Amino acid sequence: MTTITLPRRRPPRLRVGRGLYFLAMLIVTLLILLPILIIVFTAFKPVPEVNAFPPSLVPGAWTLDNFERIFTELPFARLILNSFVFAGGVTICALIFDSLAAYVLARIDFRGSRVLLVVIVASLMIPFQATLIPIYQLVSDFGWVNTFWGLIIPRAADAFGIFFLRQFFLSLPRDLDNAARIDGASEFRIFRSIVLPNAIPALLTLGIYTFVNNWNDLLWPLVFTTEQEMGTITSGLTLLTGPSGIIPYGVMMAGSLIAVVPLAIMFLFVQRRFIESVASTGLK
Repeated sequence: MTTITLPRRRPPRLRVGRGLYFLAMLIVTLLILLPILIIVFTAFKPVPEVNAFPPSLVPGAWTLDNFERIFTELPFARLILNSFVFAGGVTICALIFDSLAAYVLARIDFRGSRVLLVVIVASLMIPFQATLIPIYQLVSDFGWVNTFWGLIIPRAADAFGIFFLRQFFLSLPRDLDNAARIDGASEFRIFRSIVLPNAIPALLTLGIYTFVNNWNDLLWPLVFTTEQEMGTITSGLTLLTGPSGIIPYGVMMAGSLIAVVPLAIMFLFVQRRFIESVASTGLK
């Protein structure tokens, strides 16, 4: 004789708790997405609806005029290219120099290493604005104003990146280094073939952080570039202020929406690789 087992019903209290949990998560998600929705909808609004009061969230008439204006009033394609070169160049340089410095501080014992580490960490406490004028003076003396050299070189290394990678390198077992040294491997070979492959999660994290931070930076390109053709997306959007300080919010939202798209695409491509590298870190 076959016994039929009916599925057990969840207690009413448990179902109510789960329902309240999902409702709270839905509300929090909508609150987080609200600024993004405002940017998207405002970018497709005509000018009268943008300036209308009371404002409406969803446009009554959809238009692409704001996107056309952003490309006609600004060399926006050039600004996007400059942003890629600036943010990408800083990211590549930072990953190279930060990882080299972090490897020396984490895996090589030498006199004064602790003092050097304290100095690097202490430099994080210096406000960025306090060093802006001296750095600009140096860049100007080298003739690098309005050049990619002036935008990238002063940011080629970062104290936070060095400290972050050093802490990650310390978590890697030293037995791998010692075995490689016994086999006659040089320090650079150990760094390139052993440490870096096991540090991919940290490198991806630092790379994403550095790229996004420089892509969204306004003050740095605004100070070190005076020509419109050398600006970035963020500094270019500041030029949209019209006469008497009137700001075309629809055009600015269209530019901001275009600026967010590369970051979203980069995150979608890097996310899977990042998760895979985290899962396989202990297996290498």
